[in-house]
Amino acid sequence: MRAIGIILAGGNSSRMGDLSAKRAIAAMPIAGSYRAIDFSLSNMSNSHIQKVAVFTQYNSRSLNEHLNSSKWWDFGRKQGGLYIITPTITATNSYWYQGTADALYQNINFLKDAHEPYVVIASGDGVYKLDYNKVLEEHIAKGADITVVTKDLKPDEDDISRFGVLKCDEDGKVIDFEEKPLVAETNTASIGVYVIRRRQLIELLEACAQEGRTDFVKDIIVRYKSVKKIYAYRLGTYWRNIGSIDSYYRTNMDFLKKEVRDYFFRTQPDVYTKVEDLPPAKFNGEAVVSNSLASSGCIINGTVENSLLFKKVYVGNNTVIKNSIILNDVHIGDNCYIENCIVESRDTIRANTVHTGEVGNPKIIIEKSFRYTV
Repeated sequence: MRAIGIILAGGNSSRMGDLSAKRAIAAMPIAGSYRAIDFSLSNMSNSHIQKVAVFTQYNSRSLNEHLNSSKWWDFGRKQGGLYIITPTITATNSYWYQGTADALYQNINFLKDAHEPYVVIASGDGVYKLDYNKVLEEHIAKGADITVVTKDLKPDEDDISRFGVLKCDEDGKVIDFEEKPLVAETNTASIGVYVIRRRQLIELLEACAQEGRTDFVKDIIVRYKSVKKIYAYRLGTYWRNIGSIDSYYRTNMDFLKKEVRDYFFRTQPDVYTKVEDLPPAKFNGEAVVSNSLASSGCIINGTVENSLLFKKVYVGNNTVIKNSIILNDVHIGDNCYIENCIVESRDTIRANTVHTGEVGNPKIIIEKSFRYTV
């Protein structure tokens, strides 16, 4: 493909609460065995983009560990490959990334050293499938300066005020763009994927740096909306952003629907992730499991309904789990009751405890106890 890829995965969101206290949003577990960034990386790989950079910053340890081998997404190659880029202190700069445009500018040599004429920029917190080749083809056909991938959201689907909201004419040209409005006038939201010519991106980033501007959306997309030819590419398939507790919960629960699972995991192209050598889930004699996903390494003795169990979860005897998400490496004792909850990874839920959240407002469970203490 005639493009390089950049995935912006360094951000944090206060809407994620305690869930983002020890990991970047792009490293949040999804659908039992995946991480959020797997979807953007898989899209890059399936679109035959051979050179991809992931910009990390906030709480990047978990994300870096997940990306420690590029072979899982087929980026282990002699030419191109996967680049993990973190903020670097230099003789002229001692700051972390001040924004998305600043992150790109601080690594502008990555853009200047490339030979591909185009750049695909994607966020690391979206769950979707997309062939970036189709976006690039439409970008070239319309003679666009910038193409923004958009999704028409339903009123009950997500809080549109969390996103950039666009107005387009009949040809798809963006005539207005407002970032995170208090009141959205349309239901067309940007999903955080952009296509732009590489040399033009370099020029815009250098102009932003000279003026002290640091945000790609506000200081490039919004600022140049009446100057540059900005077009929208409408995505008509599944897309979710996991940047809030509610959207993270709903996104994972969507994978209990057969049509969503089939779309992501039983139709081409595939979604790839780092694979761990774990045994399959084990259901002991007293286990009762219905409409749930149990990942590898799980041992289940109790009842699980309408829930997702990530890797290496132990469920004790007479324990009941309903409408909940149990993240990696959680030990749940005997005689527990958990409903409408998200249990943080590497936690221990003591025996004979009850945790219940509200429908539409899941409870985050983070136990401070140590598993192996008396």
